[in-house]
Amino acid sequence: MSAFSEAELAYLASQRLGRLATVDRDGNPQNSPVSFQYNAEFDSIDIGGFGMGASRKFRNVAGNERVAFVVDDIASLDPWQVRCVEIRGTAEALTGQEPQRPGMSEELIRLRPRRVISFGLTEPAPARPH
Repeated sequence: MSAFSEAELAYLASQRLGRLATVDRDGNPQNSPVSFQYNAEFDSIDIGGFGMGASRKFRNVAGNERVAFVVDDIASLDPWQVRCVEIRGTAEALTGQEPQRPGMSEELIRLRPRRVISFGLTEPAPARPH
């Protein structure tokens, strides 16, 4: 059984950018915009990039596996409607992986959910009054 609902998976598939929060060995937080994709084989979120292995977020995950990841957007301004998936869990800093896209590095961060929180995904954006 997946950690994600069908609505959460559909929403994640429709988005291109999320924010990964990591913590370094000294307890200092870092929040980074990242590309991502759902990995059905591992029921995980895989985060790749260009030069990922040299990045601070990669080093942070290698030293502290606890992470949070958020994907959100504004579906409607009037009326206001926000959609969001927040994933709390653990992550691995992996090397020697197949790059997600041409030119990306062979390192990636694999996020395994422990808790998934979402809202605004199943309600359609309300029609605007004319």
